[in-house]
Amino acid sequence: MTFIFLVILGIVFSSVAALMAFLITYGEYSRHFMAKTRALKISIETASVIFVLFFAIAIVAGFVLSRG
Repeated sequence: MTFIFLVILGIVFSSVAALMAFLITYGEYSRHFMAKTRALKISIETASVIFVLFFAIAIVAGFVLSRG
């Protein structure tokens, strides 16, 4: 697999993971704990962290697998 292919996969799967994290976090915070605007802010922050984390894992995997 080429590095570019793994970066594209990382973007796709990171986006899906971030979307799911946003939906889960927003649903739970808005239902149980706080106002919708605060829940929205926390959900966007969570989704951003998840996207960066998963994308970083994809980049590291791309470097490791492209060397082999």
